[in-house]
This record gives sequence, structure tokens and C-alpha cells, in this order.
Amino acid sequence: MPVTDTHRTVDAVWKLESARIIAGLTRMVRDVGLAEEIAQDALVAALEQWPESGVPNNPGAWLTAVAKRRAVDHVRRSRRLERKHEQLAHDLERGQEEESAPDDVLRLMFVTCHPVLETRARIALTLRLVCGLTTGEIARAFLTDEPGVARLVAGAKRTLAEKRIPFDLPDGPELAERLSSVLEVVYLVFNEGYSATSGDDLTRPGLCLEALRLGRLLAELAPREAEAHGLVALMELHASRAAARTGPGGELVQLHEQNRGRWDQLLVRRGFTAMLRAREAGGPPGPYVLQAAIAACHARARTSEDTDWEQIASLYEALVRLLPTPIVRLNRAVAIGMARGPRAGLALVDALAADPALRDYHLLPGVRGDLLERSGRHEEARLEFERAASLTGNSAERAFLRRRADGIAATGARGATLGQAVRDFLGRDDLDPETLRSYGQTLRRLRRSLGDRAPLASLTADQVTGVFAASWEGVAARTWNRHRSAVRSFGAWASLEHLAAGIDRRAETRAPTREVDPALLEALWSRRDLPLRERTLWRLLNESAAGVGAVLSLNVEDLDLDDRRARAGGTWVGWRSQTARLLPLLVADRTRGPLFLADRRPGPGRMPAAADLCPETGRGRLSYTRAEYLFKQATRSLDPSGAGYTLRQLRPRS
Repeated sequence: MPVTDTHRTVDAVWKLESARIIAGLTRMVRDVGLAEEIAQDALVAALEQWPESGVPNNPGAWLTAVAKRRAVDHVRRSRRLERKHEQLAHDLERGQEEESAPDDVLRLMFVTCHPVLETRARIALTLRLVCGLTTGEIARAFLTDEPGVARLVAGAKRTLAEKRIPFDLPDGPELAERLSSVLEVVYLVFNEGYSATSGDDLTRPGLCLEALRLGRLLAELAPREAEAHGLVALMELHASRAAARTGPGGELVQLHEQNRGRWDQLLVRRGFTAMLRAREAGGPPGPYVLQAAIAACHARARTSEDTDWEQIASLYEALVRLLPTPIVRLNRAVAIGMARGPRAGLALVDALAADPALRDYHLLPGVRGDLLERSGRHEEARLEFERAASLTGNSAERAFLRRRADGIAATGARGATLGQAVRDFLGRDDLDPETLRSYGQTLRRLRRSLGDRAPLASLTADQVTGVFAASWEGVAARTWNRHRSAVRSFGAWASLEHLAAGIDRRAETRAPTREVDPALLEALWSRRDLPLRERTLWRLLNESAAGVGAVLSLNVEDLDLDDRRARAGGTWVGWRSQTARLLPLLVADRTRGPLFLADRRPGPGRMPAAADLCPETGRGRLSYTRAEYLFKQATRSLDPSGAGYTLRQLRPRS
């Protein structure tokens, strides 16, 4: 094997095995700095011997055995206690196949994250010893310089040796004190694996797997720590996308372009399970729980257009309050740019441009380029993508950013394409989230059928009509007209009013709402097993003849119980005696917030707006969907069709 190939092999083995080797040596010599030196000696031996003798069948075991022999030699030279000498010799005789204790790496992490070290030193040392990262890779993770990282690592090892930190797992109060630093390290390790800061590949799967393993161990060690479960959830949900993040040639695929059918549903379920455990642990959501909630929003969306960007933006607002770092604020700008339009996001990104921590961070110009492109400022976007490509140390990211820059240049040379025009159209600031989602579904189908690179000026009405016939011929009239409206709006915006010329509007018919028979209602009212909330809601709808949305929007402070009425927007909702008897029981001691509450408190990933959250119970407003479901379930036995009645059918016709 050529020397260069051998060196690559040694480097790869070191990345995989260094943590276990150093952890095992630390257990033996009780000095983390000495353990790393001995492991490095073994690495040098491999670099010297393997080019001549060849790579052994089990290179990790070879390195471990050599390192242990060096440890014995060191003890002999240092004239340590004979008892320790004999113990080390005994360990060596157990054979080259011996594995470290299962939790040795975890013990090593708690040593390197000991409170005697400053936070940055803990993280740098753990990344160096546990993950085998170089000082350059750590510097990029820290957004700092290599000499500074080298000083941090050297100083941390010296401090641990001077303080004689034991190689043990903490427990009790000490566990909570040291857990947050360990979580931060695991998070950085995962990030380095998920988006490698250097090299030819976009990811380093081994680091992701190691971080997941360590995160799961930490969650088991601290089952009442919501943040430990939150971090596991975050990593599981991100890792679930791994197969879809790269194309056949290893090229980067953006989140909105990924084939979600390739997402690992087992990891998604594990992520949701970890989120549930975080919720059960209680307490206000911390940074990792909030980030996991953001990842959960993406995991729940069946398509990119279904993503609830307003919810994600809201979660980022909460995260910035807890963790106002430049990178978190940059991510918030991305979310706001998706939820409220590229101009809103661009204003936030421009405010970050002067932050020294982001000066050489490639994602700042990358995000800015995307927002500029969506705003129609293509030449500025091209320059930003080129700058981002020059800053990243990862070859896959660099190639992706250059493709984006080249794509803008090529588009300018040959005229606008359908894909670019659709992105610009949907990137406007004047589209509300519901309209954006609806238009996005229609135009995504056009892009798939006609091709992103189809010249916009060459599109014909016949092509669009063909897409409609193939995709939506048998749908309901209302759905057909919704897609037609999207094409008409897009055509008007692009000065291509002819696009919808061949698509006729279809007549919509809606059957009149059938009122529930009064005799059936009496049977319903006589039931004693109905919960108070449902009984009150149904009575109020029947007695007031108000719309379902208006009744569900009522707040406790809106009620005038004496006059039997409440303000709902610009109208009044009134009721009669049966509702008047039930409402005080439902309100109880509450003084404000939604009148009709959901069954339980919302999870972090589904946090409603403040107006829809009860400040006294923490529960959200009862949704129309849930209320409708409960009524249908309760009335299935009364409905001859067996389907159950809708809430609108409670409203009397006169």
C-alpha cells in the first residue's frame, strides 16, 4: 500500500478509535493528558510501521495494544508503585481484543467537562480527546483561531492533571452541574458530523452516530433532565434526514427539495418519543427542547409547502430569548424570511453583518444570497453565493454554493425560468401563510410537470391545461377552482395572463346544512356521561345560533353572565337558560383566557399564540377540528348514516 494511502488509513482509524483508546488509557493511568500522549505515541508507531508491515486486520486493537505497552513502559520509567505496575501488566495480558468498559467514553467526557475547566476549554478538550477532531476543525466549530484552541486544550489538560480529577461518573447535585456542558459538547460533535466543517464529504456519519450514542447514554443517566431528552430528540430528527441530504453524486440537497420518503421514520419516531420524555420531565423548555420542537415541525410536514413557518419563527423567537447567539439569530432570520417574506428576513440578516463572530462564517452570505435571490436581486445574490463558497472549508458545500451562483448567471444569460419565477412569486411579502401554502401546492406540480428550467416566456396555455387534465381532472370543483386561481394569480404577476386561458371555472354546489332533529338533541342532552366542556359548547351553539368559529373564539373575559351574552369580534353571541346554567361551572375560578380549553397543555413544537393560551392553566384553545371530532363521535349512534353530525348542524334554521 502506498505511504499516502497508509497515512489516510491511519487517520481514519484514529478518528474512529481515538476516543476509546484514550478513555481506556485514562482508566488505567488516571491522567487524561498522559493518556493522550501515550495514545499519540501509538499513532506515531502506526505511521512508522504500517507502510512497511501493512495495515493489521484489527487496527484499533493494534493501536490499543501498543498504547498499553507504552503505558507499562512509562510506569516502569517513572518507578510507580509495584501494585500499579502489576495491574497494568495484568490488563495487557488480557489480550489485544479487550474492549474498554462500556461507559469509559462517557466517563472521559465527564472528566473533560469537569467544572474546574472553563466552558470553552471543556468543549475544546472533549472534541479533541473524545472525537479526535483537529484543532482546525475545533476552531471552525468555535468560530475562532487555531492557536487559541491549542492553548485551550493544553491548559485544560494541565489543569486536570494538577487537580487530580478522578475518572468517575458524577451523581447527585454534581451531575446536574456538569450535564449542561456535556450536552453542549455532544451537540457540537453531532453538528460536526452532520455538516462537516472540512473535507470532501458533506457529513461524517461516524460522529453523528457517536453523538447519538452518547446522547442516549446521557438521557438514561439523567432521566429527569428535559434538556438531555431534548438534545436526543434534536439529533434523532436531524439524523432522520441523512439519506435525503445528498444526491447520487454526494451533492447537497436543500431541505425543501429533499425526498421526504427517504427520511428514516424509525429515527423520526425515536425523536418524537424523546420529545415526549422531555415534556414529561417538566419545566419550561430549554434551548435543546426548543430546537427539537423546530425539527419536529419539519418532521410533521408531509411536504415542504406544508411546513408551519410561522410556528417555527415563533419557536426561534423563544430560542433567541434564551440563547441570543449570532448563529441562532441567523437561523431566526431564515425562519422569518420563510414565514413573512424575504425582505423581513433580509433586514435581520443585514443587522448581523457587522457581528465579528460571523465575519468568516459562510452561512451568513449563503443565507443572504438566498433571501436576495427570492427578492429578485439576482446579481447581488450571485455575489453572495460566490463569497459563501470561498469561505466554506467543505468541498460539497462549496460545490453547492458555486452551482447556485452559476445558476443565477446562466438564468440571466437565457432569461427567467419557471422554477426561478415560481420562487420569486412565492417569496413575496404580501402572501399570507394559507395562500402561500395553497399556491405552493399548485405551482410545485407545474414545476414538476414542465421542469424548473423551462423558459418562462415559452410557456403556453395548452401546456398548463395538459397539467390540469393529468393532475386534477377528477377532483371536486372547489379544488379545481383553487388550483385555477393560483395559476391565474401567477400568470398575472408574471405578465402571462394567457396561462389559464384554457382552464374553465367549474360550478360549485354545496348541499344545505341539515339541522339535527330536535328529538335527537333531547336524547343527546339527557346523557349524563357528557363532559362539561362538550355539554356547554353544544348547548351554546344550539341556543345562540352563532357560528362555530365565533363561539370557539370566545374568551372568559368576554362573557357577560348577567346579561347572557358575550362579545365575539364585531358581533354579540347570546344564550338562554340551559347555557346560562352551565357556563359558571365551566369557567369556575378562571378570569381570562380561552373559554373552551384543549384537553392538555401543548407540547413545545405546537405552542399556540399567546391569545390562544390560558395563562392560568397553560392549556390552549380548543380547536375546531377537535371539537368537530368529539361531536361526531358522540352523535354517531344518533345519525342514521353512522357518520355522526357536524357542529354546524346544531345551529337551528330559524
